[in-house]
Amino acid sequence: MEQILQTVEKLRQSFEEQTGQIGSLEDLQKLRVQYLGKKGELTGVLRGLGSLPREKRPEAGNALNELRSEIEKRLETKALELSDVELSARESSEWIDVTLPPRGRPAGAIHPLRQVMHDAIDIFASMGFTVAYGPEMEDDFHNFEGLNIPPHHPARDMQDTFYLENDLLLRTHTSPVEVRSMLRWGAPLRVIVPGKCFRRDSDQTHSPMFHQLEGLLVDENISIANLKGCLEFFVNRIFGRPLAARYRASYFPFTEPSIEMDVECVACSGKNPSCSVCKGTGWLEISGLGMTHPNVLRAGGIDPSRYNGFAWGMGLDRIAMLKYGLNDLRIFFEGDMAFLTGGRN
Repeated sequence: MEQILQTVEKLRQSFEEQTGQIGSLEDLQKLRVQYLGKKGELTGVLRGLGSLPREKRPEAGNALNELRSEIEKRLETKALELSDVELSARESSEWIDVTLPPRGRPAGAIHPLRQVMHDAIDIFASMGFTVAYGPEMEDDFHNFEGLNIPPHHPARDMQDTFYLENDLLLRTHTSPVEVRSMLRWGAPLRVIVPGKCFRRDSDQTHSPMFHQLEGLLVDENISIANLKGCLEFFVNRIFGRPLAARYRASYFPFTEPSIEMDVECVACSGKNPSCSVCKGTGWLEISGLGMTHPNVLRAGGIDPSRYNGFAWGMGLDRIAMLKYGLNDLRIFFEGDMAFLTGGRN
């Protein structure tokens, strides 16, 4: 019995000495295992109680249990002390002066293409046009046949279409929404259709995905003069100054007659023979337009003997390039933050 009590006292003294030298919670945990673990020193002594005479075991067991309680309480107290020390050290190393002014966050910006689209919508809305939208995944009727482009029509070869399964395709222009709008609202009608289009084309002036702004006006007694006045008003507003315009005969299956609109060069106004924007011609192609073909009106459920109208389509990407003085379309899609936030033109 005397030997057990001596062992208890030695363990108590040894534990206290080691506890005083502990400087971290990790070392404290190791100390806990050393004394109270399954193979710990105190645990080993407790297992040896069976070798004592029966009458001696209670006294020895009480002494060992008392030591175990002391060790657990000391470990708990030491853990709190070390936690406070480590917290103070962490606060010192991660100290922040809350009185300093904030750094702030970098300001975002509207994408240049989106800004041009918003500006265009505002201009046409001021002329009474309503914005219409349609699906980017279209069927053959709305993308081609309803626009007077029947099967085997050569104009289909000009589109470089992305065909999908189940006779669907990615729309090659925003014109399908013209047919959808006529079928939904009838005449008179005045809509613009901004949105994405898709064609198999990619270089510095073409992208597989691009943006168009389609326009359609259907009413009684509409003429090309109305169309010219509408688009010239738009061009002067979007570029912020009056620009001379000219018109050239062209061909589109969905308009008759069909024309193309050029405006004077926004960079040199036709005064620089070596201008890189207009290639010295003094003119820039802006839009294809014309009087809506009677077959398109019929596809939209409108009687062409009573109503006529005009339509146009323009590339918003090209408008944005001219407006911001760019010569490469791909910069719009490269994620260049300096450009997108106005850091450079």
